[in-house]
Amino acid sequence: MTPSVLDAAIVDAAISSRMAVRAFTSQAVARETIADVLKVASRAPSGTNTQPWKVYVLQGDSRDQLVQKVCAAHEAIRANSALVADYQEQYDYYPAQWFSPYIERRRENGWGLYSLLGITKADRDKMHVQMQRNFMFFDAPVGLIFTVDRGMGRGSLLDYGTFLQNIMVAARGRGLSTCPQQAWNMFNKIILPHIGASAQEMQVCGMALGYADEAAPVNSFHTPRVPVEEFVHWLD
Repeated sequence: MTPSVLDAAIVDAAISSRMAVRAFTSQAVARETIADVLKVASRAPSGTNTQPWKVYVLQGDSRDQLVQKVCAAHEAIRANSALVADYQEQYDYYPAQWFSPYIERRRENGWGLYSLLGITKADRDKMHVQMQRNFMFFDAPVGLIFTVDRGMGRGSLLDYGTFLQNIMVAARGRGLSTCPQQAWNMFNKIILPHIGASAQEMQVCGMALGYADEAAPVNSFHTPRVPVEEFVHWLD
């Protein structure tokens, strides 16, 4: 018999308190806790139970060395923009051409965050520094890199979304926070060899995992959500 959830408020709190944390403390996360989160998350649904996810957990030296490699590449691109051609994502995460209402939401998110941090459109140096924070896992002690077999269909990315959400919600239930990160994808040619992924694997995204720095101003930024009435169509 499927167990029932007796307190919806607990589930709702785990979901609604999830946010993209961009500053973490150095407090270590026990390996057993990470394993528990991933075990719970693996109950995510997937088409015909294919369970297409592969997870690489980086801590300690492996994490620090990847941070050094990718930050160096990011700095090199800043010094020579032509180098960006050497780093291509393996799938299109964003549209080739932005359009309404998504472009407005994107701008609201980006400039809302930058405004909180005191960054203006002219502050290219500060923008670069803030972007580079991605490649430090925002100081989180745990970095996660997710891959999928290249032979799988697009539906596996849909399955992956449910798995990633499960990780983030399960983490909240244990007092942890996360930041899902598409930013790592352009550096897959550095990351995949570093983690020992096979040639048949495609990088899906990264994620920072740890304990939120509650005192960091950046973590006071909460993205808005459109009301239900804007995205739901009732058919009676």
